[in-house]
Amino acid sequence: MKFVIVGYGRVGMRTARTLQSEGHEVIIVERDHDKIARAESEGFAVVEGDGAEEDVLDAAEVADADAIAALTGDLNTNFAACMVGKHNGCRTVLRIDEDYREEIYEKYAEDVDEIIYPERLGAAGAKTALLGGDFNVLADITEQLSAASVQIPEGSPMIGKRVVEIDLPADARVYAHGRANEPMTIPLPQTAIQAGDSVALISHPDSLAAAREQLRGESA
Repeated sequence: MKFVIVGYGRVGMRTARTLQSEGHEVIIVERDHDKIARAESEGFAVVEGDGAEEDVLDAAEVADADAIAALTGDLNTNFAACMVGKHNGCRTVLRIDEDYREEIYEKYAEDVDEIIYPERLGAAGAKTALLGGDFNVLADITEQLSAASVQIPEGSPMIGKRVVEIDLPADARVYAHGRANEPMTIPLPQTAIQAGDSVALISHPDSLAAAREQLRGESA
């Protein structure tokens, strides 16, 4: 897959390195000369400029990307980059700092696919390390979270729907999708469900069963 990462600070750097190590194509958008030099020294393609500007993102080939992650410390830059990505059909991931008020979060959450809080993930990792365990993002994003994989059977009402359109009960949501006998990946905006597909979802344990039933088309 192809990803555009806006911002090569602490969060952007680690995200880019992880994607690169898994064989994905990554293009960095950055305006700080020191960070540009660091990214280039690690083998990344870099477009110099402000990630909020459409021509800069065009130079980063956002129209050909599967997703864009705007990970700078500036919320306005991040949101502008995500809107350009959304216009080009990309999945959009917006970084927001945890000290923003709830109404600010709600304002931006409606227009992007995912919002991440680096501070919250960092705290989860620190807690897990202190307890002597391995860091598992899915298990630690919230205090109570369950993950499950569901295979879509023939006759499911989900068949033909785009993954991003699926509306599950309560806080449940799909985070990965795969065709039969293929590995699961982040679903693209245009990815539609077919019989035999598998989807991975995260949910509070209380709503997990209902989410499974909805995906499979079973009565409660």
